[in-house]
Amino acid sequence: MKTPLLVVLLAALLVVGSVHGLSAPPAISPGSKAPSFNLKDAHGKEHTLGQYLKSKYVVVMFIATQCPVSNAYNDRMVQLYDQYASSDITFLGINSNKQESVSEIKDHSASHGFKFAVLKDVDNVVADAYGAQVTPEIFVIDPDGTVRYHGRIDDSQDSDEITSSDLNAALDALLAGKEAPRAETKAFGCSIKRVRKQS
Repeated sequence: MKTPLLVVLLAALLVVGSVHGLSAPPAISPGSKAPSFNLKDAHGKEHTLGQYLKSKYVVVMFIATQCPVSNAYNDRMVQLYDQYASSDITFLGINSNKQESVSEIKDHSASHGFKFAVLKDVDNVVADAYGAQVTPEIFVIDPDGTVRYHGRIDDSQDSDEITSSDLNAALDALLAGKEAPRAETKAFGCSIKRVRKQS
C-alpha cells in the first residue's frame, strides 16, 4: 500500500519543526516572571535566583569567555558592578556555552577582575528558560521576580562609540521608582553555543 503524498509531506513538516525546536524559544519579555535557577559558580558554590531577590534588582548577564563581543564588555561589566554596588543591585554572570569549561570560567573571571559570581549553566538549561541567544545579553529582575529590562548593555562594542547606555539608563530609572525608558533593546554578540539534546 502506497503512503499518500499528503501524509509524507506532513511528516516532513513535523521533522523540520522538530529540528527548529532545538533552538531556544524567544526571550522572556519585560513584565514576565523570570525563571528560577540553581547553578554553581566556578568554585562549586551554589547560587539561586531566589536568594538574590532581596536585592533591589538582580542583573543577570549571559556572558562568555571566548566571545570577542562579550570580552569587549569585560571592563564595562566591572565598572557597572562598582557603580551600583552601593545601590543594593546584584550582578550575576551566567555562562551557557557548551565548550567553555568551569576552569576556563574561573581563570577568565580572575584575569578580568570580576567581583560578581559567574555561574555555569550546564546543558544551557537556564539560557533556554530565558530564551537568551547571545553574549552578552542582559535581564534585570525586580524583587517580585519580574523582568524589568531585557537587552544589551549599550549600543556599541567599541567603548569610544557608545551613544546609548541602555542598561545604565534602565537601572537609574528603576532606582528612581520609574520604568526603564526602553524596557527592551536588541542584544547583540556571539550566539550561545548550545548542547543539542536528543528527543
